Amino acid sequence: MSEQYFTANPQTKSDQKTWSYTLKGHAFTFTSDGGVFSKNDVDFGSRTLIEAYQSPDVPGDILDLGCGYGPIGLSLAKVYPERTIHLSDVNMRALELAEKNAKANQVTNVQFHLSDIFEKISEDNFASILTNPPIRAGKQTVHQMFEDSFEHLKIGGTLWVVIQKKQGAPSAIKKLETLFATVDLVTKNKGYFIIRAEK
Repeated sequence: MSEQYFTANPQTKSDQKTWSYTLKGHAFTFTSDGGVFSKNDVDFGSRTLIEAYQSPDVPGDILDLGCGYGPIGLSLAKVYPERTIHLSDVNMRALELAEKNAKANQVTNVQFHLSDIFEKISEDNFASILTNPPIRAGKQTVHQMFEDSFEHLKIGGTLWVVIQKKQGAPSAIKKLETLFATVDLVTKNKGYFIIRAEK
């Protein structure tokens, strides 16, 4: 079986690619690599999530859970300079790229966590958590991310998820409805569902 992008220490040969992209009205230069999710472009699901996202009414930090090379977290850091954005990933290569991309784009209101889900994240009062979850890691892992996110959100905080219908969006919504007070389907685009859950 080939190596997955949620591997902690990818052995896939490094083959970095750099490109420019505009997100939420801000121009970015991103570098990605082999062994990292979406190495040639900002993937459609992440783009759809970024453009749909709206910050919650409650103050506080935002977490990009499973950040990869950082497009979600870094784009929100530009839009919300008054908030600290945390970027977390189990993949060491991905997290190093996220840090590199933060420097390249002069993003400073960020913190980075090498963590398997919330294992190494001590903060437990986020205003928002966003995730483009690793579907190939399996439903159990994705649902664990939902459960742990609920525990790490403030009251009034929001979890935003992008997931394709064919990859389990309906069952994800059902799972979220067992945890959160409110679960809304914000938008659908080319089979991608953007789901917002409020604690």
